[in-house]
Amino acid sequence: MVSSASFVSPCHTSFSSTSTAAINGGGVGARYTCNIVLHSPSPPPLVSKKRSWFDKSLLPLAASMTLLLSSYPAHAGILSGFPGIESIPGPELPKIDSLARFNEENQKRYAENDARFKESPLLKELLERSKLNKEKNRQAIQDKYCIRGAEWGVGDCSAEGMTPQERDEFIMALKKKAGIE
Repeated sequence: MVSSASFVSPCHTSFSSTSTAAINGGGVGARYTCNIVLHSPSPPPLVSKKRSWFDKSLLPLAASMTLLLSSYPAHAGILSGFPGIESIPGPELPKIDSLARFNEENQKRYAENDARFKESPLLKELLERSKLNKEKNRQAIQDKYCIRGAEWGVGDCSAEGMTPQERDEFIMALKKKAGIE
């Protein structure tokens, strides 16, 4: 038999829901049941009172109307119009003669190299090729859109008003001119 002094009741255990626990007390066939019921804490009191629907809709409406109808321009604050630290000239740094001469020599060398490169036959050839490619690509794009316009029946190359046979011949002639077929 189990004495009441040696038995510790598990009824003080916390659970999140109501449950029933069956405990074998160590005796012959002795069973103890304990219903564990926990109460959730009461919700905190409401800080503010409930507002009516009129108060809920009137306050934002009034604030919006005040902002929209106010005639005061927005200002950047106390620093508006301040030119900033960039407009203040820095201190004059000392000039070092050797660095100044080095800089002048480099500038002359760069100018000579630029002039030599601009007069080189390689650059002239590349510029000429670029102009030819630009014209060729422009013509290829015009031909492509002319063919598309003829097929769709829109634009300057439209085949509108032609018979289907004339239209097909016209499109074939455009494609032959463009080098597509």
